[in-house]
Amino acid sequence: MRRQALMFLVLALAAGGLAAVLATRMMRTPPEVAEGATATVSVAVAARDMNVGTLLATEDIRLVDWPGDAVPVGYSTTIDEVVGRGLMSPVKANEPLLSSKLASPESGGGMSIIIPQGKRAMSVRVDDVVGVAGFVLPGTRVDVVVTMDRAAGQEEAATRLVLQNLEVISAGQSLERNPEGEPQQVPVVTLLVGPEEAEQLALAHSNGSLQLALRSPLDQDTVSTPGIRASRLIAGTPPPAAPRPAARVSAAPAAAPAPTAPAQVILEVYRGPERSTATVDTTIGGGGQ
Repeated sequence: MRRQALMFLVLALAAGGLAAVLATRMMRTPPEVAEGATATVSVAVAARDMNVGTLLATEDIRLVDWPGDAVPVGYSTTIDEVVGRGLMSPVKANEPLLSSKLASPESGGGMSIIIPQGKRAMSVRVDDVVGVAGFVLPGTRVDVVVTMDRAAGQEEAATRLVLQNLEVISAGQSLERNPEGEPQQVPVVTLLVGPEEAEQLALAHSNGSLQLALRSPLDQDTVSTPGIRASRLIAGTPPPAAPRPAARVSAAPAAAPAPTAPAQVILEVYRGPERSTATVDTTIGGGGQ
């Protein structure tokens, strides 16, 4: 009996030891990828929110595992592929750093890398009202309205829509000094314009006050407006002018009819003391001629 109990104890200890060994192996060995599972790929993503023109440094990038069958087009697998390149559009943290969002390695950083050929970037100072209360952000589109007063050579204040459908490429703060020489933050909006539009914007900015009108990105129509002057704004739109009456033309007096010879002529004939009359018809023979 004692021998049988000892045998059971030895068997129990052996089974426990085997179970411990198997459990240790399972914990140390990584589980195999299940059949049909997708392997992952390292993808470079943004480590923080970054604006247009940012020159990417090593600390701005991190690698994450991405499902191999769902990687985005233009992704990078190493930090070295994207470090030193400038952002052509803003990115959010954990957003893949795709080649379509990055400038070429030799372009560097700054705003100049996002300006298309034939365009110019032009900045104008604004305030909360001009900047549509903070809703003018990079990527939005605006129209530019200028108001000029009498000091700008106008007979009266006038407002006109001068530029349409301009793209905003940046909106931020600029450090300038006030009249007392103290530094202050001034809101600045940078617009993408053509050369002629740059001239119009500079003239409008220096001779009048600007207002930005935010427009829908789906609205691509260009409108034509005559502008408005202060007198018309106060008085309202004048009613259409009444048609002028046609000028009277006085008729020339009719010419007096030419006198006509009488149709018959009575002749008195005397033969001695006797007197007689005779009637002659003048219409016969061409009026008696």
